[in-house]
Amino acid sequence: MTLTNTAYIIDYMVVEDTTRVKDYLTKTKLTTLDYVINPYVGCPNKCLYCYAAYMSSFSKHKEEWGEFIDVKQTRKKINTFKIKEKKVMISTVTDPYNAYEEKYGITRMIMEQLIKSEAYLSIVTKSKLVLRDVDLFKKMKHIEIALSISMLDENLKKKLEPYSSTIEERLETLKILKQNGIKSVVFISPIIPQITDFKKIIEKTKEYADEYWFDKLSLRSSFKTKMFKFIYDEYPIYKSLYNDIYIKKNPQYFEEMAKEIEEYCTKNNIIYKNFYAGT
Repeated sequence: MTLTNTAYIIDYMVVEDTTRVKDYLTKTKLTTLDYVINPYVGCPNKCLYCYAAYMSSFSKHKEEWGEFIDVKQTRKKINTFKIKEKKVMISTVTDPYNAYEEKYGITRMIMEQLIKSEAYLSIVTKSKLVLRDVDLFKKMKHIEIALSISMLDENLKKKLEPYSSTIEERLETLKILKQNGIKSVVFISPIIPQITDFKKIIEKTKEYADEYWFDKLSLRSSFKTKMFKFIYDEYPIYKSLYNDIYIKKNPQYFEEMAKEIEEYCTKNNIIYKNFYAGT
């Protein structure tokens, strides 16, 4: 199956299905948020490091994470009064503007319901398709769009994030969001040890980003094995470092990274949030 839209080309088989949900809103235990909205179950971006792969065990699918997508459906409208002045993120375990969004339009339908919301809305994506909804964002009181960028090398991106928008497309998306007066965030996540150069990313994007967010690479379950194989094959020099971080659970690398981020951003008057803060 090949699916082409303004954001992606998917050249592998993705099992499409629908799932009924009671509500698009989900109360979250994440300390920085009140609610999350995930319009889909599954994500065809197929990022090698995807932390959400554990969600496969909660699905009805036998396919691997990245090879299925369930379109969430409900007749219940979002209760905007319920989320007044609350922090709501779209989304945490899928890309709301994944390749199938242009086909199904679930995210846009949700955003249409949120136009007059008093909630503080954050969208996280790797897709230029987010620009389709600029007309809606302009009508919203509190909205920020975070483009996830972990690297600037397109060849490396193809290996780690094969079915997401290119880095160049994401940079252009940031520019257009900025031009339209929409708060734009660069989410440097995940920080991949010895591969992600956060300073270079900031230097490349500083004219178009209002804020920076940071989060570390977390590895568990099946994608831990895949990511380790990638490191061993492509960057064998870092094998001992990854064993130290992810096998021996030594927190030193990310503790030092947190300090470096703080010092750099403070020195350069950069507004930032570090979501792991060395923990």
